[in-house]
Amino acid sequence: MEYVTLNTGAKMPMLGFGVFRLEDKNAIPTAISEGYRCIDTAAGYNNEELVGQAVNQSGIKREEFFITTKLSNGCQRAGNVEGEFEQSLQKLGMDYVDLYLVHWPVKEHFVDTWLTLEKIYKTGRAKAIGVSNFHDYHLDAIKKVWSVVPALNQVELHPRLTQKPLVELCKKEGIVVQAWSPLGGGKPGDPGDIKSNLLGHEVLAKIGEKYGKTPAQIILRWDLDIGIATIPKSITPSRIKANKDVFDFNLTAEEIASIDALNLNQRTGSDPDNFTH
Repeated sequence: MEYVTLNTGAKMPMLGFGVFRLEDKNAIPTAISEGYRCIDTAAGYNNEELVGQAVNQSGIKREEFFITTKLSNGCQRAGNVEGEFEQSLQKLGMDYVDLYLVHWPVKEHFVDTWLTLEKIYKTGRAKAIGVSNFHDYHLDAIKKVWSVVPALNQVELHPRLTQKPLVELCKKEGIVVQAWSPLGGGKPGDPGDIKSNLLGHEVLAKIGEKYGKTPAQIILRWDLDIGIATIPKSITPSRIKANKDVFDFNLTAEEIASIDALNLNQRTGSDPDNFTH
């Protein structure tokens, strides 16, 4: 495993396990058995209990895990930030989380929400706090009031959406960037599906042949080599294992540039400016 040091001084695994709307009870224990220790959930995923059960029944010390969860938009709008945080801890069966995120920058609420997260952070029940799906101007807005710099910004990021300007801004501020939907997301036939054409792209296939790796593994290695933490999701045991088999090689500068060049500024998920959930 490779690690990144957050601005709190804590070390976070660069590769984690995403559980977006995951309902398979076996997937998280499988990931833990394969060596994943960073697990990313959210109140809105409705599976914090599954994460907590898997971690608490694993026989592995809690401090060896890095657990992230996120605040729902509904509670953000209702001003029930602290209440939902307590609910998340109860569902997880934990006294603290390693990272608590504002899931989306809800208009007219996210600045005040950030100030409440700072209060939670100062109690020690969230070892770090951060944001998710924040554009540069969202970060600028909370920068005017923050006393705690976000430790992390989790955003959609993959070779079709490289988010270079945002990544550079975050690096300047000391904010780690973490990629959700790192393999392109979507399902075959969905209007927003780019996963099939991305994972079948000749650039990734050619690089994969050189290293004996799949296009998915090349993308995850690309994330790590450019300093992006990443949280692929899968319920298939073989893919859960394969997604972690990316620590025995590095891409060359030329290979990284060729993957960077696949960018089309193409999203598979909601744009933070016009999401409706």
